[in-house]
Amino acid sequence: MASFSILHFLLISLFCSFLLVSSKSQSDPPKPNLLVLPVLQDPSTGLHWTNIHKRTPITHVPVLIDLNGKHVWVNCEQHYSSSTYQAPFCHSTQCSRANAHTCQNNTCVLISSNPITQQTAIGKLAQDVLGIYATSGSKPGPMVTVPQFLFSCAPSSLAQKGLPYNLQGVAGLGHSPISLQNQLFSNFGLQHQFSMCLSGNPKSIGAILFGDALNNYNENPKIFKHLVYTPLTITQQGEYRVQFTSIRVNAKTVISVSGSISSNYPEGGALISTAVTYTTLHQTLYEALIQTVIAQTPKQAVVKPVAPFGFCYDTTKTIVPLVVEFVLDKPSVAWTSYVENLWVVQPNEVLCLGIVNGGLKPKAVVSIGSHQLEENLVVFDLVKSRLGFNNFLRISEKKGVNCSDLFDFTNAP
Repeated sequence: MASFSILHFLLISLFCSFLLVSSKSQSDPPKPNLLVLPVLQDPSTGLHWTNIHKRTPITHVPVLIDLNGKHVWVNCEQHYSSSTYQAPFCHSTQCSRANAHTCQNNTCVLISSNPITQQTAIGKLAQDVLGIYATSGSKPGPMVTVPQFLFSCAPSSLAQKGLPYNLQGVAGLGHSPISLQNQLFSNFGLQHQFSMCLSGNPKSIGAILFGDALNNYNENPKIFKHLVYTPLTITQQGEYRVQFTSIRVNAKTVISVSGSISSNYPEGGALISTAVTYTTLHQTLYEALIQTVIAQTPKQAVVKPVAPFGFCYDTTKTIVPLVVEFVLDKPSVAWTSYVENLWVVQPNEVLCLGIVNGGLKPKAVVSIGSHQLEENLVVFDLVKSRLGFNNFLRISEKKGVNCSDLFDFTNAP
């Protein structure tokens, strides 16, 4: 009788365990392999921004995309309302994860930065729900959430200058513990890789993909197969850099980076940045480039430059055929700028070279800006420490493909 009772008890326990596991598997959706964030261009600045989905109830929060930012920060002083908001206490696990070891009013604080003005401010570490679309193809799927997403509540003054109109903060994608992508990677167990395709049209939508897009974007996987790779360096500040050796104009070398210049940038001469609109060069390289372009342009077509550019010409008098290549780790690997992401249209049929002078002490020998990043699929493969890109998407695919063709956000849930 006793043995029967024990057996009966074990069978009931096993059956209950089965029901619990079955119920859990039905209620918990499978973790996604790929996430997508829609990205738009601000027409007045040429910078790129997104709506992140935060708070309870879920609210759209417009923020700037900062490829080298350390974390997400938003202005919490105005209209912030959420039933799931929390401020982690000092010395908590959340504070340790964010490397926030300074406290104010029993709350740990972070230094947040405006990448446009370079202004910094003290913000409070905060925690709230973040939502993002799962996907496997050209349409965003259901929204999945990170229940305890860490970010900084920054003062409103930090967002008042430099940022495009109405933006409430910055989405940092730099390599740091609580940057946007690192929290997504850890929460969903994603491959440490993200891909960016910025649209050059303010009326179209580009995208950033988080996860292994090379194997999980099934709509047009060939796009991810036609990439050129170069070694990727991550600096102590969490910035993304690649080696840079020279500039070629129309297949001829203009100038190589001298040892005296490159010695000042041991972590890599080329910075990839969404916080500058136009590619910025060290003054020595810039002057050599401008002189080369001027030499290929009839004098009567050259017009007074329009700030911040150093060279403009009248297209009614000539057309300047120009291809500029920033040669990276070896001669066969170059970041190439063609017509649309090389020139900037001005009134009266004037074109200006969309590359600017960074002076004698720029942050990097060359900072590849958002204008040259547009319509270019760029893959940050953090597992293999490499940067993949296909230069101009429309040309590399030979089918007139744009970044806005990768995703259709029209009926996003």
